Amino acid sequence: MDIALAVLGGFAAAAVAPLVVARAGHYGGYLLALVPLAVFAFYLSLAFGADDVAAVSWTWIDALGVDFSFRIDGLSRLFGLLISGIGAIIVVYAAGYLKGDPKLGRFYLFLLSFMGAMLGLTAADNLVTLFVFWELTSVTSYMLIGYKHEYQASRDAALQALLVTAGGGLAMLAGLVLLGIAADTQSIAEINAAGDVVRDHHLYVPILVLLLIGAATKSAQFPFHFWLPGAMEAPTPVSAYLHSATMVKAGVFLLARVNPSLGGTTEWTAALSIAGGATMLLGAYLALNQYDLKRILAYTTLSALGTLVMLLGVGTELALKGMVTFLLAHALYKGALFMMAGAVDHEAGTRDVRHLGKLARAMPITAAVAVIGALSLGGFPPLFSFIGKEVLLEATLENEWGAFWLLLAVVAVSSPLLVVAAGVIAIRPFFQAGGEPPKHPHEAPPSMWAGPGILALGSVVLGLAPVLGQGWLIEPAAQAVAGEEFEVRLALWHGFNLPLAVSAMTIAAGIVAYLFREQLRALTWPVESRVAGTVGPTRGYEGFLVGIKRGSAWQTRKLQHGRLRRYVATTALATVGLVALAAFTNGGVPLAFDVGGVHFYEWFLGALVLGGGVLTAVARNRFFAVTAVGVVGVGVALIFLVFSAPDLAMTQLLVDVLTVILFVLVFYHLPGPMLQARRGVLVRDAALSLAVGATMTLLVLGVVHADRPTDVSEFYAAAAYAEAFGRNVVNVILVDFRILDTLGEVVVLGAAALGAYALLKYRARDPEGDEQ
Repeated sequence: MDIALAVLGGFAAAAVAPLVVARAGHYGGYLLALVPLAVFAFYLSLAFGADDVAAVSWTWIDALGVDFSFRIDGLSRLFGLLISGIGAIIVVYAAGYLKGDPKLGRFYLFLLSFMGAMLGLTAADNLVTLFVFWELTSVTSYMLIGYKHEYQASRDAALQALLVTAGGGLAMLAGLVLLGIAADTQSIAEINAAGDVVRDHHLYVPILVLLLIGAATKSAQFPFHFWLPGAMEAPTPVSAYLHSATMVKAGVFLLARVNPSLGGTTEWTAALSIAGGATMLLGAYLALNQYDLKRILAYTTLSALGTLVMLLGVGTELALKGMVTFLLAHALYKGALFMMAGAVDHEAGTRDVRHLGKLARAMPITAAVAVIGALSLGGFPPLFSFIGKEVLLEATLENEWGAFWLLLAVVAVSSPLLVVAAGVIAIRPFFQAGGEPPKHPHEAPPSMWAGPGILALGSVVLGLAPVLGQGWLIEPAAQAVAGEEFEVRLALWHGFNLPLAVSAMTIAAGIVAYLFREQLRALTWPVESRVAGTVGPTRGYEGFLVGIKRGSAWQTRKLQHGRLRRYVATTALATVGLVALAAFTNGGVPLAFDVGGVHFYEWFLGALVLGGGVLTAVARNRFFAVTAVGVVGVGVALIFLVFSAPDLAMTQLLVDVLTVILFVLVFYHLPGPMLQARRGVLVRDAALSLAVGATMTLLVLGVVHADRPTDVSEFYAAAAYAEAFGRNVVNVILVDFRILDTLGEVVVLGAAALGAYALLKYRARDPEGDEQ
């Protein structure tokens, strides 16, 4: 399979998804799952191939050095395997979860498009290409989160996610532009190879800040974390895919991708360690007072994302090894847990743990998945996440940053809270007595437990035998993040050491905290609810939306007032002001011109146009004013004719005649005499008109006498006949070189004509159906 086909295959599958589902129903999901499965196989073949890196590139915008290029290294392979592998599982899972949904074809269209966008993002080797796919993930995730668009909560959550991530994307775009300037290349591989140049550049700090904003909004880092729990309004397959292995890790991927060029500085370490540590602690704390399974998982995902960012901030070989290990472990257990929550909701009718109890009897397979996933969430041995937690503790303890003790405290407090969340997820609904669910529970269909079972089994296998994934998967990814080669060795047992002691203490503290969880909730909930209701990022977002709406309403009242006179005056004043500012800034406008070179008929035509304008302004009769306007138009047409532009003269004459006729037809039906403005208004309008006239005169004089390059005009003059077979350069430009512009104008005019026709044909009817 070709690299481009593998990366972009999701879009092709998305295009045919509605047709496949229309023909095969929910069974179409099984057919569509073959596409991500084939992509998974391709990435797997690259991992065991002879080359460490695979690349392909096409020239896109040559003048700007922009290529449509993909480069798959160890980091891209890891993400590609997660995106395609979990993607195949989610496609099958959705076939069971959304069985009978009339919009299932549309769902697969959005889901597979999102998969294609994520694969393109993680494989991109050009800054512009990366940004294009980055924004595609925002758009497609908006569609997925708002899939149940008939509900207000879904629409609000989708809009919130879009505004936050797209806003961060704009900041990231600015950072990418500056990064390209600093490195003097758009290639990400070349930028990472020139890391010292970027770090020593005076634009380093702005680049870092802007890229961190983009990554923080995408990966829900504090204070942009609030959109992720709200996105749980999406169907569970979306939550399991976007919020375990894909979208929310896009920001982490960006930071990992630019680590060789931006990492290793004090600013990088401080910013990422603080942001990641704060998010890690906050996510674990906020999960404590949740009862909805998906919201618990959402807040623990925040904590995991903070952990990944913090490890990137620490930046040592051990920390980067831990980051890649924990990233893989989190994708495995969190994807399984999200799908488990969906199975419970699907079969029991609720995700609220207060209404669930002893489900293990009715749903034994789902319960097994929940137990393995929850143990992974809590960092229990012998699961793969335990190894990741051990490396995390070791990297934190060996960190040479001055505030390492603060990071250690964050880990020590967060870990017990995650153990509490794990207990609430697995023990409370499956093994403890609880309330009565809305539906009589039973085991989910195989399509809904097979995929989570595979992921849970992966956590167990890699935990017992981490060597199965360290050499071909984790080590190349960690090396790509570090930008240098080093060895990765993972083991379940490292002997008795300080990280093991800290891990054991956090697990013990978590078990105790779970036993006293209601007391902890009683202590923390009043403060949390009061703070959340008055201050915080969520309230800031809501205030921002209110301010935007009020500001838009005020601006509309001020600018869209419906008075043509004010529109014209505002436009004229802005033009005069901006031209005056530009002229003042550039030292004025050259005023020298040769009056003696003007022929007598040119003076006549100028006087004709000027006289028509004056008569139009002083006219007291509508038809006289229209006639004067016609004189101005004819004079301008004659000027075009004199200066060898007969086509423009013909166009001007036709438009002028048509305009005069329309004015006459309209004015004929106006009642009463022509209104006369007050003297003050006339003086103001006269001054404004003179200012506009003087401005245009100065502009024309400036253009005539300015030194300007002739490359463009010479190109069109030479290429008009040779390439477009036309001798009239203006016509050739309009209908050949700028054909898309002309086509757009024609489309706009056509749409306006259709709209006008519809309005003219419209007849309002009363409730009884009679025409008004």
